[in-house]
Amino acid sequence: MPTPIRAHAPAAPAAAPGVDAGRALALGRSVLATEAMAIDVLQHRLGDAFVAAADAIYGCRGRVVVTGIGKSGHIARKLAATLASTGTPAFFVHAAEAGHGDLGMITTDDVVLLLSNSGETDELVLLIPHLKRQGAKLIALTGNEHSSLAQAADVHLDASVDSEACPLGLAPTASTTAALALGDALALTVLDARGFSVEDFARSHPGGMLGRRLLTRVRDVMRVGAALPVVAADASLADAVVEMSGKGMGMTAVVDGEERVAGIFTDGDLRRSLGRVRDFSAARVSELMTRNPRTIAADLLAIDCVELMETPPKVSQLLVVDGERKLVGALHMHDLFRAKVV
Repeated sequence: MPTPIRAHAPAAPAAAPGVDAGRALALGRSVLATEAMAIDVLQHRLGDAFVAAADAIYGCRGRVVVTGIGKSGHIARKLAATLASTGTPAFFVHAAEAGHGDLGMITTDDVVLLLSNSGETDELVLLIPHLKRQGAKLIALTGNEHSSLAQAADVHLDASVDSEACPLGLAPTASTTAALALGDALALTVLDARGFSVEDFARSHPGGMLGRRLLTRVRDVMRVGAALPVVAADASLADAVVEMSGKGMGMTAVVDGEERVAGIFTDGDLRRSLGRVRDFSAARVSELMTRNPRTIAADLLAIDCVELMETPPKVSQLLVVDGERKLVGALHMHDLFRAKVV
């Protein structure tokens, strides 16, 4: 009788090696220390070349074209974005694409900023004679002051580092950090020279939180017209409650005969009145409203409302008035949330 074939249970997989905590922390700290040292050395190296580069960008009548390839290309793309968002028209051109038609984007009035750690990147070196014929001003940011790019450029920025942070000494790490930091220093120096303001920055970032905070005015978020809860000073308590409930703001403005704010009647005022009013049908809102409520002007920034609302005692609504204290609108904290101002 043949011996039956028995299935053998598969061997348990070997446990995957984990990260050694002590080694991981030591290496992480070493990487950060190496990159921090690269930037520290860089700041002491700044001199006339940095000033000349900043002056060339500041005086550029066209645009700043930033180019590179590989890891330097990623840094170049970020630098172009930083320049553009801080008042300097700039864009990124991939070095390989430049030799296949994208050189047509570059004009005599432009400044070309070339990034290469070695300074010998073939795709960039091949562009030099063509860029010079076009008359564009060239700034090279490299790690080798004797390289082809450094020698051919009008201005050379030295971003060399003593060593990479990579334990193999191969992956671009400290060198890309140094190039990024030097590019930021250049962009922000030009920003300062232009007198670029917080408001200018906000206009370049209308979709971001800063843009919304610095561009959104009270008039942009306040409720007006039929959405604005308002009653006359001689209105009954019942009328005020109906107006307050119908408009969903938890309050109603109270105005005099000339539309000037006389007070505000809120949910809190209503609750406090329950123990004081004996005849609700005869009560007038002017007897129960809060006088001298907090107000704000329509042309102020909406973000200013937050500080005003959060000043003790905190409130959730503000009345918006003109220079004569006439009611022009109202807003609730929820309106600021919807507008993503807070």
